[in-house]
Amino acid sequence: MSVWRKKPISAFEAEMKKSGLNRVLTRWGLTSLGIGAIIGGGIFTLTGIAAHDYAGPALALSFVIAGIGCLFASLCYAEFASVLPVEGSAYSYAYGTVGELFAWFIGWNLILEYMMGATTVAVAWSGYFVKLLHLFHIDFPIWLCNDLATATEKCLKSGISVPSFAINLPAFIITWIVTSVLIKGIKEAASTNNIIVIVKISVVLFVIIVGAFYINVENWFPFIPNEVAEIGADGIATGKMNFGFGGVLTAATIVFFAYIGFDAVSTQAGEAVNPKKDVPFAIIASLVICTILYILVSLVLTGMVKYDVLDKAAPVASAFSEKGLTWAVFIITIAATAGLTSVMLVMMLGQTRIFLGMAKDGLLPQFFKSLHPNFKTPYKSTLLVGGIISVVAAFTPIDKVSEMCSMGTLLAFAMVCVAVMLLRYKKPELERPYKAPAIYLVGTLGVAFNLFLMCYVRKETWFAFLIWGTLGILVYFLYSRRNSNLHNAIDENL
Repeated sequence: MSVWRKKPISAFEAEMKKSGLNRVLTRWGLTSLGIGAIIGGGIFTLTGIAAHDYAGPALALSFVIAGIGCLFASLCYAEFASVLPVEGSAYSYAYGTVGELFAWFIGWNLILEYMMGATTVAVAWSGYFVKLLHLFHIDFPIWLCNDLATATEKCLKSGISVPSFAINLPAFIITWIVTSVLIKGIKEAASTNNIIVIVKISVVLFVIIVGAFYINVENWFPFIPNEVAEIGADGIATGKMNFGFGGVLTAATIVFFAYIGFDAVSTQAGEAVNPKKDVPFAIIASLVICTILYILVSLVLTGMVKYDVLDKAAPVASAFSEKGLTWAVFIITIAATAGLTSVMLVMMLGQTRIFLGMAKDGLLPQFFKSLHPNFKTPYKSTLLVGGIISVVAAFTPIDKVSEMCSMGTLLAFAMVCVAVMLLRYKKPELERPYKAPAIYLVGTLGVAFNLFLMCYVRKETWFAFLIWGTLGILVYFLYSRRNSNLHNAIDENL
């Protein structure tokens, strides 16, 4: 059976009719959803890691580079969304237009994106929650709110004894709280989401405007710090250079995580008033708006304090804390903690939706689409996702999981760019309410840009990602290919 078999467009249309979703989202409602999904752990946490260890003040340049890569992918996403305005994001697009194996591998990488994304946000939430408690003079022991590697680093800096065991308990607990909410079911009205987005944007604008008054331009020099060798645990240089332009590119792969979310707009196509036009608009608009905000925030943070002073867990709050703006730290920390909770919930919800969609197509076991008899939610897969995320978040440094998330997303974006070019070549007659400009140039640049950024991800991350990809291929050929609904349909017709 061909691995390039496609799911009929009629099947998508039938599923959409059965969904019963109300088409209430306008283009600005969709844009609001996109901004809400994008602004989260990336801007509130990963800015600290990227600036502190890799880019310095040139973090703003890293955001520009990552934003350009995302722009190419967003234009391709927008064309896909106009051709096939259904839920399921890139997985569904590829399944209906390119073929099953391509769709499977995109879905497999989306699993990595959402799961590692939620894990990163859980660790970010922990950092801000601990900071919030500290403001009320409540302090967690270092070994109880960090993974062992991070706890060891902090203890050495503080001159205290290194623990033999450590667990990020707040990250573990918040994961299970969100999991329980998802099992019981949650439905946010568009108006509620708009309120959340307004709060997030207000905090970001607050950081930009208030922080601008405390910028010391001397902190921006040198804008791109000189390269230094990264030293391994054995005290020997690893050959990896931090800072310099190579560091800027590595930082771009890290802050790339901050852009993940614009593709979430496409999962709401079933609730859009005019999906073929409004979804493409929202995808591009949300990305452009957030890119501008990110660049301004990075310039403010690295201007307020020296880049090597930024706290990796809660850089935005730490910058204001260094300036003695305790009242501002309260506002930022409370808003960030609440905002990160909603982002984590959306990511875990997206993860279970991907599982559900793939299980409905027969590519994953029925376990993943088993619904709770009372709550009507995919509770088994939600429990599985919650269990994995809670354990990884409790014992893994945030930079490790964020890079794994970025790897999955970079490859998924590159594959979407390839798929759109293939579809334009093979099916030029399809109706395209939105057509990406100069698609073969845009698509090629999208592929090249995303693959180029992947080259600057650490070797350890590449190794873990190759294991994940190999596992995905094995699962497809050992299970998914022969259990696919399309496979079974062909057998019935023989």
